[in-house]
Amino acid sequence: MTSTTETAEVAVIGGSGFYELLTDAERVTVDTPFGAPSDAITVGTVAGRRVAFLPRHGQGHRYPAHRINYRANIWGLRALGVRQILAPCAVGSLRRDWGPGTVAVPDQLVDRTTGRTQSYYDEGAVHVSFADPYCAEGRGAVLKAAASAGAEVRDGGTMVVIDGPRFSTRAESQWYAAAGWSLVNMTGHPEAVLARELALCYTSVALVTDLDAGIDAAESVAQDEVFRVFAANIDRLKELVLRTVAALPTSRDCPCTHALDGIDPPLELP
Repeated sequence: MTSTTETAEVAVIGGSGFYELLTDAERVTVDTPFGAPSDAITVGTVAGRRVAFLPRHGQGHRYPAHRINYRANIWGLRALGVRQILAPCAVGSLRRDWGPGTVAVPDQLVDRTTGRTQSYYDEGAVHVSFADPYCAEGRGAVLKAAASAGAEVRDGGTMVVIDGPRFSTRAESQWYAAAGWSLVNMTGHPEAVLARELALCYTSVALVTDLDAGIDAAESVAQDEVFRVFAANIDRLKELVLRTVAALPTSRDCPCTHALDGIDPPLELP
């Protein structure tokens, strides 16, 4: 169906192997000024809250990271009423002590992508604060949810986002690690900054699937192993995300909410 009558307050943008989250829910197709999102958005109820789920890569992983319509995805979620986004994703680790299966809630981001459209504002002066790219309240909700389940989650870390679809060279991995960064990923930017430009709360929940190529001289990253590790950990990641939905604050007054204060955006926001 094509509709924008369904509403949700929280969204989950799922990554590789994370194509379904909600059951007994309605699929909603949303049109945006930036084209169509990656797929229809599923809207249902979790812990008494209306939740929208969007598969980041589309069903069957048809869009690689560099071809995702990030602007349509984030705009479409806001059009449904979403104000808080949880973004589970697969990542490589740049630290030997964060091996496969580790779950982390990064607090910083480094953009190493090129050529991706990373703003809604092609006219006018719209400069949002992005010093802290992830919502502090959202990160706190993930950590609270993990504690309630007795699950170990790493608090903090810098995620460097690369274009892909290839994995890093050993030299690149060693460079990123030497800079003190913790994780490497292909989808975290521009997703996070687009959410900030729409004054949305955005929280990344990162599952380590591998040690990146330059961290362990004896190994390199292989796609089948990444997918295998993600599949082996998908149930506990889903449980963490669903618990986090219940732990998210029901009202917002965090810095994300005020990202456009004092700015007159040249677009009429949904």
